[in-house]
This record gives sequence, C-alpha cells and structure tokens, in this order.
Amino acid sequence: MTSLSDSVQFIRSVGPKRAETLKKVGLETVKDLLFYFPTRYLDRTNLLSSAKVIQYVANGYEGEVTVIGEVTDKEILRFGKKQVLKVKMRDSAGFFECVWFQGIKYFKNYFNLNEVYAISAKPVITRYGHLQFAHPDFDRLADTESTEFKNTGKIIPFYRIPKELKSKNIGELSLRKIITLAVENYIHLVKETLPPSLVKKHGLLPIGQALKNIHDPESSERLKAAVKRFKFEELFYLEILIALRRTTLKRKLKGHAFNIHSAPIKKFLESLPFELTKSQLKVLSEIKKDMLSGQPMNRLLQGDVGSGKTIVAVISMLIAIFDGAQAALMAPTEILANQHFINIKKLVNGMGINTALIIGGQKKSERKKVLEEIASGKIDLVIGTHALFEESIKFKNLKLVVIDEQHRFGVIQRSKFIEKGVAPDVLVMSATPIPRTLTMTIYGDLDVSVIDKPPANRKEIKTVLTGEKKLPGIYKFIVDKAKEGYQTFIVYPLVEDSEKLLLKAATTHFEELKKTYLKDVKVGMIHGKMNWREKEETMKKFASKEFDVLISTTVIEVGIDIPDANILVINDAFQFGLAQLHQLRGRVGRSDKQAYCILVAKDEMAKRINKFNFDYEYLSKTEIEKYKTLIRLNAMVKYSNGFKIAEVDLKLRGPGDIFGLKQSGFPDLKHADIISDSKILFDAKKEAFAIIENDPDLIKPENQMIKNHLMTNYRQNLKYSQVP
Repeated sequence: MTSLSDSVQFIRSVGPKRAETLKKVGLETVKDLLFYFPTRYLDRTNLLSSAKVIQYVANGYEGEVTVIGEVTDKEILRFGKKQVLKVKMRDSAGFFECVWFQGIKYFKNYFNLNEVYAISAKPVITRYGHLQFAHPDFDRLADTESTEFKNTGKIIPFYRIPKELKSKNIGELSLRKIITLAVENYIHLVKETLPPSLVKKHGLLPIGQALKNIHDPESSERLKAAVKRFKFEELFYLEILIALRRTTLKRKLKGHAFNIHSAPIKKFLESLPFELTKSQLKVLSEIKKDMLSGQPMNRLLQGDVGSGKTIVAVISMLIAIFDGAQAALMAPTEILANQHFINIKKLVNGMGINTALIIGGQKKSERKKVLEEIASGKIDLVIGTHALFEESIKFKNLKLVVIDEQHRFGVIQRSKFIEKGVAPDVLVMSATPIPRTLTMTIYGDLDVSVIDKPPANRKEIKTVLTGEKKLPGIYKFIVDKAKEGYQTFIVYPLVEDSEKLLLKAATTHFEELKKTYLKDVKVGMIHGKMNWREKEETMKKFASKEFDVLISTTVIEVGIDIPDANILVINDAFQFGLAQLHQLRGRVGRSDKQAYCILVAKDEMAKRINKFNFDYEYLSKTEIEKYKTLIRLNAMVKYSNGFKIAEVDLKLRGPGDIFGLKQSGFPDLKHADIISDSKILFDAKKEAFAIIENDPDLIKPENQMIKNHLMTNYRQNLKYSQVP
C-alpha cells in the first residue's frame, strides 16, 4: 500500500474479480474510491421512533420521516389480478409496515427476516390503525452500524450503487466497507490541493480531514465543514480556468486598435427614426473603449427582449467597417439571420457598405460568388448562421465578430468562428438575461454590459392567465382589436416526438377558427415543417398586414419584429419552459401600443394559480419540485423583468439546462450548486482571479500546487482556457 494509484484489488475483501466489477463503474484505483462520495447520509438527529411518527401523523404532519426497524415478516397479498408486497417491521417502540405495488419480486428478495433497515417516506395511518409507508426509500444497516447509530449518534453514509455492482452482489454494506478500508489505509497519502493560505483564510478543513469526514463524519458540523471545503475547491479551480481564459485573451493575444471615424457614425445616428436611450449610449461607450484599446474585446451584451441590442451591435460593426475592417454577425436560425440581413441592409443603405448573407439553403452559384467577395474583402459585413463556421469561408480582414443569442453556442463553436479573424473583437449578445452567478461562471471570461431600460415609448405588456373556457371571449377580443390595427400571434406548443400529430391538430384549429370565431379576420399559419424561405414569406405577409392573425405550431423565432403584433395567445402554456414563455412574450410590445400576453391553461390549473400565490421565494425545495409548472405560470403573470424571470428559471431548472454548461468547456460541478452556493462562489472567484492577475503563468513557488493540480485533473479543460 504505497500509492493512491494502487489497484482496488489490493484492498482487503476485494480481490481481482471484484476489482474488475468496480473498474466497470470507474472505481479502478484507491484514489477513485476515496473520491467516490456518498450521495446522502443517515443522521440520528433525523430519526423518529414508530410511536413518535404515529403521534406526528395524528397532529396533521404530512412530511417525510425516517425510522429504523427490523424485519419480522413479509407476505404477498393478492387482490384479484393485483398483488401487494407487505413487509412488517418493528422498532423498540412498536410495529410498522412497508408496502409495494410494483417491483414486488425484487423487494421480496431484498428484505430478509431479522435484518435492520432505515426506512424513509411519508407516513400514513391505515383504517386498521397501522403505521404504513408506501414504496419508501430504504437502506440496509449492518448490526454494528445499527447499534452504533442508535447508541452513539453516528452518521452513516450511503453511496450510489450502480446496477453493475448490484448484479455482482456488491451492495451498500460491501461498498461502504471497501471505502472505509481505503480511507483507513491510504488517506495519509492524499496531498493538499489548495494553497495553505486559502485553507487558513477561509477556515477550510485540510483535504485529509475533509475526506475522512465525508466518508465517516465525526459530527454533522464536521460533515458540513467537509462539504464546504470540496465546494470551495471545485469552484476555485473552475474560476482559475475562467481567469486563465480571460488572461489569454487580454494579455497574450494582440488585438486591433480601431480608429473611430466620427462623421459617418454621426450621419448614421442622425438617420435613425429614434434616439438612443441612455442605457444604449452607456453600453456603446463601453464597447467603444474596448475597440480603442488594442486588446481583443470579449464582451457580453445583455438586454431584455426588445431593449435595442441589435442597433448597438450595428453601430459597433460600423465602427469596424469605417476603419477598413470586415465584421460578421452570427444568428441562431436562418429566418433570424435573414431578418437581420434585410433590416441591417435597410439601415446602412446609401452608406457604401456591402452586405452578404450566408445560410444553409443557398444555391451553389450564389454561395460561390459570395464566398469569393468575402475572401477578396469586397464584402464589408457578413450575416449568417452556423454556416459561418465552415472552413470554406475565408475572410480578408475580419476584425469584429457579433454573436446573437450567445447561450445557443458552445465555446468550441464560438472559437471556430473567431479563429477566422486574427484575434478579432468579440461581442456576444443574449436576450435571455443571465443571473449574476452565471455571468461569474459560464461567462466569467467576458466583460458584461447591460441594457437595463427599454425604449421610452414602450408600455409594459399586460400578462394574464386564463382557463380554456374563456377562449371564445379571447377570440372576440382579437377580432375587436383587429379593427384598431392590432395583429395577433396564436401559439400552440410543440410536443416532443409528436410534431406530425401536433401539425395535424394545429391545422384543424386553423381551419376551424377561420370558419368560426375568426371568420371576420385574415388568418395565416406558420409551422416547423416549412423551410426557412416559406417561413420568411409567411412572416413578410404578416408584417405587411396580409394576415391579422398568425397561428404557429412552433416557438416564433427570437428577434422577429412585427410592430403591430401586440396580442399573443399561448395555448397550453404549461407545456412551455419559463425562458421560452418570456421569449415568446417579447414578440409583442414592439411599439407604443398596449400589448397583451394571454396564457391559456386547463381551467382548474388557471383557477388554482390565480387563487394562490406560488412564489418560489417562499417555497421549500420539495415544494418547488412539486409545483414547478404552477410557479412558472405564476412568475410570468407576476414579473415582466427578464432578470427576475431568469432567476426563477435558474431555481427551477438549474444552470446546465438553461445555458448549456456542458458546452462551455468547463468541468461539471459535482459538489457545488452555483445558485445556493453563491457566497462560496464569490469568495472562490475573488481568490482565483487575484492569483491569475498576479501570476498568469502560475510560475511562483506558492502557485506550483495549483499548476500541478490543473495539469493532473483539468488537462482536458485547460485547452478551452486558451480559447477566446
């Protein structure tokens, strides 16, 4: 026993055969075992006797409890074709029973007479007065564990047991014993991975003590301290990677210092039919400063839907173009790229700027001509989709890259685009507001600008939730408003794997509505089976008022701007995600008219939400999980601010689901939660950025530990830290 890289087979009771099984689930070395952390713990402070549970239930308690009992009997009861497994148990205070309606064979074989189990579930009292748990969580305890647990208050860890281990009879008790032996014999070989100064400054446990208390907690306080240490370590190294990426861009890549040509920019601003807001001017000042600096700009521009990000991007691109450079704008969809192309071409008309569009469905001859003109430098401004990634596209002098809806692109995709210029300035835009904790992690390498005020003439969109029985009244409202020049989107949700069925259902609605409630207005339809040109043609007709109402089977593309579309009806709103609902709401309210967003849900659901306040801030984690749908719809009615919406969405879905954390090039978080652990995150970021600021190459003796740990454990992630 000399090294953490020793095979697990050398641990007592393992051997070659068990070692092969453990290897299949990633437990090959002793180090793997030491860092295979428990998923939960059984703490004596949470334990109740069966008698106490009965008392709790009698007083109206409806939460989950944990009891420990010994199996006294088990039987399968038959009710016609149905079967029920009943396992009878007892503790020192009385008897209770567990029942299963599914998986009966497995559970019957798992529970053995006279063995002791920890049972966790919501308790009920049957009509016969028995204390009962249906389909409970459970853990088998060894006799010694049971005794220690009851007599000394010992905290027992429980580990995830993959099916590969279960099939070879390596269960909770066996794995716990193997890991305990690994801790006892090898923990002294584990080397510290955090600088001693940080361990002391933040009151963290040294790594050896932390590991011991993760696997065999001395107390609940020491367990919390151990968990905190590993959360800090994980977030610290995440922030080190972010700081390295930022430093690579700022210090090691030479950018282009633009000259600002004021006259044409002033002429362009004077040609606009509106004045820029103070918020837009502030953001432009930040971008201008970056472009003048000579260091590559790497800036995130945030702004709620309709806040005016696009015009800021256009002005930034004009600064580059008037200084003799090329600029490129990448959008997430073909229809949005095409709309950007049409709108920007109109804006810069008469300014001597050549624009081009690159998207997937173009003719070969058309594409070939455009590529030649981009390569020769004849094209000043290129707009496109991910097709801009293609190797065939060569730029002569690309100096500014703008990426719309940044969260849809991973760092690898982004880097492919950026590599087409020599360290170009990069402006990434997001209409999905990003909470502070996420800007510190996924976007921590970017400077952040925020357009926090909408144009002065915009009115807040009125959002209401209503039941399906109110639909006839809604259709009348649409028809009446059409007489005032209002246009309406009616959206149906896209249910995964059922697009054909949905299209058929939406087409049926389309035909029915045209003949009945909407017979006095012009109705069009857009759906996912159309190609981008067909979609574009439909949207053009809607924009030119050939339709009063547009029925959509899919999410209406982000960024589409129809000033007179000021009513949005979202059917089965509970089928949509919160960010999706907010993006959809942004399709209306693009003028000085009052806009309306009508969320339609099942009658009972709408009634329940309108009657009760499902505010996530006052709900427990369990309640949030239980009432996710209701919280989403409540948030849409209650909040119009995108940042508030994003906070709620972050709570409900987690960061990885929302912003593509897996695409970010950063390691997965195993211990920390960037929402609930924001205080630890802020501390870790501050320390990491200070270290990289003072020692960007980690060559100082006190930082060798950090460098070695990065090279050993984060080698794959390090390559992304060199990517702008």
